[in-house]
Amino acid sequence: MKRVKWRTRRPRGSRVWTRLWLIGFISGLLMVILVRGTMHMLDRNPEVKEENGQTGFDLVESSPVQKIPEKTERQSVDRNDKKASQEASKETHEERLSEYDRLWVRVYLAEEKRVEKMPIELYVRGVIAGEMPIDFELEALKAQAIAARTYIYRRLQSADRSDMPSEAQGAEVVNTVQNQVYIPLGALLDRWSGQAKEENLKKLNEAVEQTKGQIITYEGEPIEAAFFSTSNGYTENASDYWEVDLPYLRSVTSPWDKEISPRYQETTAMKLSTFSSKLGVKENAARQMRIIDTTEGRRIKTVAIGKDMFSGREIREKLGLASSQFTWSIKGDEITITTYGYGHGVGMSQWGANGMAQEGQSAEQIVTHYYTGTKVQQAAGLLD
Repeated sequence: MKRVKWRTRRPRGSRVWTRLWLIGFISGLLMVILVRGTMHMLDRNPEVKEENGQTGFDLVESSPVQKIPEKTERQSVDRNDKKASQEASKETHEERLSEYDRLWVRVYLAEEKRVEKMPIELYVRGVIAGEMPIDFELEALKAQAIAARTYIYRRLQSADRSDMPSEAQGAEVVNTVQNQVYIPLGALLDRWSGQAKEENLKKLNEAVEQTKGQIITYEGEPIEAAFFSTSNGYTENASDYWEVDLPYLRSVTSPWDKEISPRYQETTAMKLSTFSSKLGVKENAARQMRIIDTTEGRRIKTVAIGKDMFSGREIREKLGLASSQFTWSIKGDEITITTYGYGHGVGMSQWGANGMAQEGQSAEQIVTHYYTGTKVQQAAGLLD
């Protein structure tokens, strides 16, 4: 017979209780771990707060999702404040310059018989183009811009309408030498072509932009910024030519003109009878013409022709001479007159300005040389 081996079996119910015990043990362990982790977070999280005597984790207040609207609102306020500040600053800047920026010039175009209106800086550009050769040094063009701007600024501020033709109603200036030569934009664009056009317009714009708003003042007031083409080596006292004493329009040296200006010396010949007729004197008296006095600027101040006395300015204007410094010679029935310099001689010499610029001097140095005791200021500052 085979031996029978007996195995002891545990009851089915004891297995169930063993499993339940393991599940309970593991659950308890997980609970301990969870509680310890939560306490650790409570100790370190800054959003934990104490309310009604209880410490807790305020999930609503600490949620990043809930914080975003508050932050966005604060950023929006900051941006609005910054924008408002920038706009206020812009408005303040515009208010400070608005009085000058709103200055417009009405120019009577004599040939076209119409009035053209433009901002003051565009007018200045047209005057530079009309009054000074474009191949001059930039600093000379800038000096011309400052002088031209000063002239029109003073005229606008004083509401000066003197010497305006009756047909120029509503205009402040004429586009001729009566005031300042001004080239309208249309004519300016047709003056050059190709690359020269681009370069020349750029040069004009630079002269205006680099001096924007700058004017010449004497004791805080804009001056009568007279200018002319070419000196005889000196400028003229305003009192010797216009009989108006202006302290900043004094005779100063201008040695550059003789060397570089093509208009430094001119010779004119005419019949002695024509000469006498234009001056209203007899031919015999004209043959005895003599200089009585000269000015500080080395020009003729007074001339005697028979019993009549003439100023150098009168002789120049009646005969259409280039300058009031001149010499003459009479041969037979003809008189030959040689002039030195071109223009009235008061204020800034344009060719002299170019000579100074060629030597490296600035626009400000140029204008303060020709206008005694002056300085360059911003027109906007004077308006404020």
